[in-house]
Amino acid sequence: MSVVVAAARGWIGTPYVHQASLRGAGCDCLGLLRGVWREVLGPEPEVTPAYSMDWSEPQGDERLWRAALAHLVARPLERAAPGDVLLFRMREGSVAKHVGIQARCDAVPSFVHAYTGHGVVESALSAPWARRVVARFAFPTGE
Repeated sequence: MSVVVAAARGWIGTPYVHQASLRGAGCDCLGLLRGVWREVLGPEPEVTPAYSMDWSEPQGDERLWRAALAHLVARPLERAAPGDVLLFRMREGSVAKHVGIQARCDAVPSFVHAYTGHGVVESALSAPWARRVVARFAFPTGE
């Protein structure tokens, strides 16, 4: 199993808390990614600035995507691998503002993410989720 997937699954059950990144206490989707980064790679590469729940949507600013391009390794959408970081566009025409970590790539693919009202969960990467994936990245470790 991928060390990234194992680390992400260790966060399951953490409550959803906007802008937080503390396993067991609270995190949002970016906080989950930040926490997994710390567990797998060490210190975060930069200080995360405060962000609103709309993730720069009113300005049309792809802030999350730019950060992913700066710190992760872009991968083809069609080449799924456990541990991949998935970037989601939640509505057509909006900015990408949700992130998750691919857990399974078999007949029933899944991903770990922090979701409002649910906390950190492992969800099936079902058609409604899969059609929202707009980018796929790997951690710089090659996972």
